[in-house]
Amino acid sequence: MSHSIVYNAFSALAGNDPERISALFTEDAEWLSPPGNATAVALKATDHMVGRAAIVRFFSEDFPRLYARDVVVTLHEIHAAGERVVLEATMTATLPDGGHYADDHCFVLELRGEPIHRVREYADTARGFRAIFGEPARWPAPAGS
Repeated sequence: MSHSIVYNAFSALAGNDPERISALFTEDAEWLSPPGNATAVALKATDHMVGRAAIVRFFSEDFPRLYARDVVVTLHEIHAAGERVVLEATMTATLPDGGHYADDHCFVLELRGEPIHRVREYADTARGFRAIFGEPARWPAPAGS
């Protein structure tokens, strides 16, 4: 497995380019994030995207509404074994109100050759909520609670 797919993937996701994002994923790809995470709550979006079209729409249309500019994904460690890649990263961005977002993530990517078939994302959800919504007293309830 070439590390280039990982670098290309996160560059495309941060750049919100639908064509580049589409080329990264299988038609039946899935992206699973922590349930009730701050990004999903703020955007009133799902934490489990199913299908290439849903993933492309999220990263090209929804994601930039919350992470307005200066999106940087710093990859720290990449561990690959066969069709599975685990990576540690920090994402920073400027929010629409000018606030600063920073959170650490771990991604488990399952590949089918070069395209990505499944992403399982892990993050410090409390840190994400503080960055987006401020202190806990201002946190909205996750959908369905």
